[in-house]
Amino acid sequence: MGNCLRARPKVDNSLRSQATPGAAKVPNRKAHSSVPSNLTITNREKSTSESLLTPRTEGDILSSPHLKAFTFNELRSATRNFRPDSLIGEGGFGYVYKGWIDEQTLGPARPGAGMVIAVKKLKTEGQQGHKEWLSEVNYLGQLHHPNLVKLFGYCVDAQNRLLVYEHMPKGSLENHLFRRGAQPLSWEVRIKVSTDAARGLTFLHESEQQVIYRDFKASNILLDSEFNAKLSDFGLAKAGPTGDRSYVTTQVMGTEGYAAPEYIATGRLTTKCDVYSFGVVLLELLSGRRAVDETKVGDEQNLVDWARPYLGDKRKLFRIMDTKLEGQYSQRGAYSVASLAFRCIGEAKLRPAMADVLSSLEKLPVLRNASSPSKPERRTVSNSPYQIYPLRSNYPSSAKKTPRGSPLASHMKSQPPIKSPQGR
Repeated sequence: MGNCLRARPKVDNSLRSQATPGAAKVPNRKAHSSVPSNLTITNREKSTSESLLTPRTEGDILSSPHLKAFTFNELRSATRNFRPDSLIGEGGFGYVYKGWIDEQTLGPARPGAGMVIAVKKLKTEGQQGHKEWLSEVNYLGQLHHPNLVKLFGYCVDAQNRLLVYEHMPKGSLENHLFRRGAQPLSWEVRIKVSTDAARGLTFLHESEQQVIYRDFKASNILLDSEFNAKLSDFGLAKAGPTGDRSYVTTQVMGTEGYAAPEYIATGRLTTKCDVYSFGVVLLELLSGRRAVDETKVGDEQNLVDWARPYLGDKRKLFRIMDTKLEGQYSQRGAYSVASLAFRCIGEAKLRPAMADVLSSLEKLPVLRNASSPSKPERRTVSNSPYQIYPLRSNYPSSAKKTPRGSPLASHMKSQPPIKSPQGR
């Protein structure tokens, strides 16, 4: 089996996977603030989930009743002919443009007169890009949840492949954590984002037909104007095991630093692989450090290797905490999150299910406007009003751009060398 992981992206991925409410709405879906830990699935949702089991032709996927088939001319008009000043993101997949469509007809609209959308335009070269593009249409055309990015539709025109998403004005979690000059996220917002992301993963894992996300990372968590988080980019999503099987055997795909070690070693994919990736993102939220940072030396290059020894020790935990969070959290609150992250990155069979992770996060006390860690005002995530920071909506990356096919570094800790195919 070939082992193929994406090199960690070094481009602005903040708006790579975006979608918009409208044509793809499912009735009886609960509001974001009321989504429970144990998600219930309606009859319609069950039939949708079951359809993920059946191999579908490209024609079946593109005939989704929830998605609009846009013409290339419509999207060219909506983005003002893909003008450079409409460009809001660029990644290995291609380019993301800001556009406007009419909220009722979904036809192109004048700038400022309609609903804002993000149009992702696939680079024309490479079959892997088309395969992942089709995977996004397949999953986001069927799965609908407040914590999954919303897909309006798609366009197939000769060699052109495009996706039309809702616009997520606050960009990606990655940019807020790591972009130079970004306003630091508060402890409260970090817990909110992690809880929202856990809801999205729980929905996928608890669906009638289980879905394994396979590429959970900070750049794939997008934020709306109120810092509600949504999972984006379903290019690597995979239907979970069925019957008596406990795993899916597949070519190893993902992103360096986030992929579970047992998956890299065996190619056996389970929901616990997503749990591991979630634990890595929790560590990024706690520490303010990237999953892989090649500017560091030794074990500090890999966040999991560096942080693990401190996670179970209350006296040493401060050594990995983001200094930008000083005074915003209690020792108990930080230790609770650290303990949860430690469980998530542990041995696969001992990792909690995402439903249990979500339950732990929802019970977590969050400090609000605390001037001292010793005198907190506590609120739960579910009813706390979150501070909104005046951040810019476009996030040009100052990092080196890496194409989708960039090679994975072969020095991953405790793992054999891994060859990399097309990456993000």
